[in-house]
Amino acid sequence: MSWMAKLYATYEAGIRLDLDGEEPLMPISHSIQNAHIHLTLNEAGQLLRAEAVEKMAVMLPATEKSAGRTSNEAPHALADKLQYVAADYLAFGGIKKSYYAGYQQQLRGWCQSPFNHPKAEAVLRYIEKGRVIADLVDQGVVFLDEAGKLLQRWSGDDVPRLFKSLPKQSGITDQGAALVCWSVEISREPESRSWVDPDLQQSWVDYQASQGSDTGLCYITGQQLPLATSHPAKLRHSGDGAKLVSANDERGFTFRGRFHHSNESAAIGFDVTQKAHNALRWLINRQGFRNGEQVWVCWAVSGKPIPEVTVSSLEWHLDDLAIQEPTPPESNHNQPPAILHSRNLGAQFAHQLNRYLAGYRAKLHPTDEIVILGLDSATPGRMSIIYYREFLAEAFLNRLHDWHLHFSWYQRHTQTQPVEGRKKAKKVTIWPVASPAPKKIAETIYGSRLDEALKKKVIERIMPCLIDRRPLPEDLMRLAVKRVSNRVGYPSDEWWRWEQDLGITCALYRGYCYRHPNPNQQKEFSMALEEDNHTRDYLYGRLLALAERIEEVALSISGENRTTMAARLMQRFANHPYTTWRTLELSLQPYMQRLQVSRTGFLVIQKRELDQILSCFTSADFSSDKPLRGEFLLGYHCQRLALRNKKADPDQTTESTQIS
Repeated sequence: MSWMAKLYATYEAGIRLDLDGEEPLMPISHSIQNAHIHLTLNEAGQLLRAEAVEKMAVMLPATEKSAGRTSNEAPHALADKLQYVAADYLAFGGIKKSYYAGYQQQLRGWCQSPFNHPKAEAVLRYIEKGRVIADLVDQGVVFLDEAGKLLQRWSGDDVPRLFKSLPKQSGITDQGAALVCWSVEISREPESRSWVDPDLQQSWVDYQASQGSDTGLCYITGQQLPLATSHPAKLRHSGDGAKLVSANDERGFTFRGRFHHSNESAAIGFDVTQKAHNALRWLINRQGFRNGEQVWVCWAVSGKPIPEVTVSSLEWHLDDLAIQEPTPPESNHNQPPAILHSRNLGAQFAHQLNRYLAGYRAKLHPTDEIVILGLDSATPGRMSIIYYREFLAEAFLNRLHDWHLHFSWYQRHTQTQPVEGRKKAKKVTIWPVASPAPKKIAETIYGSRLDEALKKKVIERIMPCLIDRRPLPEDLMRLAVKRVSNRVGYPSDEWWRWEQDLGITCALYRGYCYRHPNPNQQKEFSMALEEDNHTRDYLYGRLLALAERIEEVALSISGENRTTMAARLMQRFANHPYTTWRTLELSLQPYMQRLQVSRTGFLVIQKRELDQILSCFTSADFSSDKPLRGEFLLGYHCQRLALRNKKADPDQTTESTQIS
């Protein structure tokens, strides 16, 4: 139950924060629901206006039981469904059981207590007239069929707002499921909406506290407190019925003979569970990362700001390490930017990363507690904690620093830039040094169209690498390398996606080698072109980039716009480099002859580069046809980027194009 203790402490710290402009923490004994109908009354309980609204989220007073209700009777205190608030629900053919009696009795008990409120009293006066449905029909909010019963199917084209908002089951719309929220216009009170009135909220909290419940030892605080018998739901969104803590019946061998009552297993104070769940709901809405129904949230118990965990370092807006991509005239596809690859930008990135995190280190005390929590639900009614870690601030920031440093590489990114003298901004491609986000990693490994269940599993496996400094799973690294090597598997109009996935895969392989499970095989790769790296995989990657560049320039000169042979044979090259290189080398001959006439200087430089790389091979390495490891992508990518900055002889056309 450590997670609940931390959330309880977070709530107590959060209510002391200055949250100007942000959604505040929800008071206890309240719940979030989507309202469909808005009724406005006067102080005497007379209807002034009625309107249908499109799923407006409201904070309504709730009991311990109603906050986690599913299908059983459990009325909310004020705002609730027509099935509860309308005495004439059955008279108009309601298809479900009416719970008006319980709703009225509960509201009357509140209004007759010392903690009553004029808005609640006005609602009680109105609903006791017994014509809620009739008034809504008169106002054109609820609709009847020819028999005078609640309409279940809308056959026209102009669908009313209420029918648009309510869910359908087998094509049937139950208008009785519409939740009603109340406004009460009282003289000298500027705020009429009941769901934002702090006085009304406090009135209900005080009334609930006066009702009392069984007292016992709270396992969270260690104090004697009124114990909770039910725990809140609706953590991820207003329609979420899944619970983290549930023991709501004593039938069907729930406790398997071990306990007489659920409180013997885990007793939690009512105030504690309410505040802990409200804090978790607030954190999810404020800073949670959602992946379908899976949610990840990271926070400081003190409420101090911390870096976002599940994003790329690009979203941290570090100092500019982005390089704008030029548009070379001798190119048939978008090409990487001109980069000075004799300099390792990884060292500069590390410096800026340290400087960025130093800002958080100055705000956080080294002993501040940081909590990371992952949630998911296998069924609609049960939620589980799939990941939980507690850190001191210094250890947390160190883990975050290591992830972004070890898994950094050049990442393709598009942004808009204003153009002087033009109203419309232009899109430019930049290549910042950054680490990829877990979601992007999953899409790189399995494609952007992977289903949600698979994406959840991948992110669940990546998070321990990010937080616990564990090695990247080898199978994920291999799948990414295999997919990116199959360049022709990408549509011709999505070369940008391939380049994006290439940068992410290089980051994954670099991080995998940095944290290799075998310490003897751990290796750190520079982000500069390593001309002194003579490993077989790295050299073959450089050869592939040179072959691709020679053919690209030759095709551009002749005005041809088609995929290069190097791109088409990339996967085959990765599996059989020696035999495929022979094919590529022969296919380059006609292009070299074409360049001999118009781009002699360029060709001389490329041949010289080819000879230099070939001379670095040992005979056994070059003639071996065993598959290449992911390191060939690092050599390929670095060489490919470096070629953008190469220049031919002074009397020839420059190889790179300056940015205009």
